[in-house]
Amino acid sequence: MQEIDVIIPVYKPEAEFLELIEKLEHQSVPVRRILLVNTEQKYWEAFQYDHPRRKRYENIKMWHISRKEFDHGRTRRDAVKRSAAPIFVMMTQDAMPADEFLLERLIAPLADEGVAVSYARQLPRREAGPVERFTREFNYPEESCVKSKEDIPRLGIKAFFCSNVCAAYRREIYDRQGGFPRHAIFNEDMIYAAGCIKAGYKIAYTADAMVIHSHQYTNKEQFRRNFDLGVSQAEHPEIFGSVPSESEGVRLVKKTMQYLRDQGEGRQILPMCVTSIYKFFGYKLGKNYKRLSFRRIMKYTMNKAYWEG
Repeated sequence: MQEIDVIIPVYKPEAEFLELIEKLEHQSVPVRRILLVNTEQKYWEAFQYDHPRRKRYENIKMWHISRKEFDHGRTRRDAVKRSAAPIFVMMTQDAMPADEFLLERLIAPLADEGVAVSYARQLPRREAGPVERFTREFNYPEESCVKSKEDIPRLGIKAFFCSNVCAAYRREIYDRQGGFPRHAIFNEDMIYAAGCIKAGYKIAYTADAMVIHSHQYTNKEQFRRNFDLGVSQAEHPEIFGSVPSESEGVRLVKKTMQYLRDQGEGRQILPMCVTSIYKFFGYKLGKNYKRLSFRRIMKYTMNKAYWEG
């Protein structure tokens, strides 16, 4: 059995983070090391350091960086350099394994030497509303699939879709491809996946490997998130220039409206449309960020440190 490392960027952890670590330590396949890169040491020290549920696992390695040092691409690149495992798994601190078979199922597609990445299905949290539930179903359906260069004409930008919320990487391909981008405001997972697809490798979506992960963003947060998404696409025209994502966004809106009608949640359609407008304008402004003043960029972005570096 190949050794596996799990890498998690951490920022202002909450009590639920302890449960995540506990679940990782009790997977059906053992984790060699859990590597935690924590942003701002003061927040870690304030994190219930003597919590009775906290256990000392010898396979956990952690180091601290400053907020100014954090970058979606570089931070992950640097963390991967600390791993020598042939397979590493990237996760976020708010993704909870649905069961003890998450890692076993997630790495199974990597038995095919042509598969560069395998990413997990994301299930909504119990408190998620109908729109968030359908968005998870839309992006993470019940059926697994393996995507390759041949699927680009059919899938468009979805061919490159991949999520670092929970994804397993074959290390030899990662090194051959040059790793995550050194400087990324967002989307480092899709940028890497797109490079793999274009190089002839495959990306696996593994629906039976599941994590619980969803958000309840405000409209303002959706605007900022989509602004950074637009920036990331504008900065990588070699990837996103030929596969625009607007049509996929429109399809999601239409499908969500139909879902809400079918579920008797018609009253949610107007708020969903308002949120979609926030997302659209955030995305469009991000795509055209070069025309904006620095002051406006700093007002719109979620990642101020990216622009201050």
